[in-house]
Amino acid sequence: MDFATWLAFFAASWAISISPGAGAVAAMSAGLSHGFRRGYLTTIGLVLGIWTQILVVGVGLGALVAASSLAFTLIKWAGVAYLVWLGIQQWRAPARPIVQASTEVLPRRARDLIARGWIINALNPKGTVFLLAVVPQFLELAQPLAPQYLVIGLTLGFTDLVVMAGYTALAARVLGSLKSSSHVRALNRVFGSLFVVAGGLLALFKRGV
Repeated sequence: MDFATWLAFFAASWAISISPGAGAVAAMSAGLSHGFRRGYLTTIGLVLGIWTQILVVGVGLGALVAASSLAFTLIKWAGVAYLVWLGIQQWRAPARPIVQASTEVLPRRARDLIARGWIINALNPKGTVFLLAVVPQFLELAQPLAPQYLVIGLTLGFTDLVVMAGYTALAARVLGSLKSSSHVRALNRVFGSLFVVAGGLLALFKRGV
């Protein structure tokens, strides 16, 4: 991949990362519930999920998912169920102050936050189909593909780390400015609803789109 091609993909990566979706909702939800420092762990999981998708596309399994109705449907509905479950959990989350949330330093909880982000992006056939449609436009097929997929993965990972940091910080800042537990509870329910909406949109997604 030459520099001009990478520059075009780099610009596209920002648009991909900034566009609202389940990842943005997850980042803001984590910032709301845990503050920036711990909430940002979810973004690490989101990036790992993106890299999983790129690996799947790179080894050719993405084409199988896009072509197989059964594989696509199973993965899609697993993703839908997980997003709806996250929505219910967020809706029912207690309105804890940000200081209390940020002082919880349980390793198991950190792993859970990373795993949550990974599942959101890894169980998203829409992402697989999107990568299958977009990534080949930036590949030089006459050149080795593995280094190009590596560059693409690192580029998408970088832009997501930056953009999701903004989303996480925004939500953490909002929570830090709230004094009323009823306001925090209301925000929890807003983000819970957004997860359910994201699940609904994924349910409506079809391979031909």
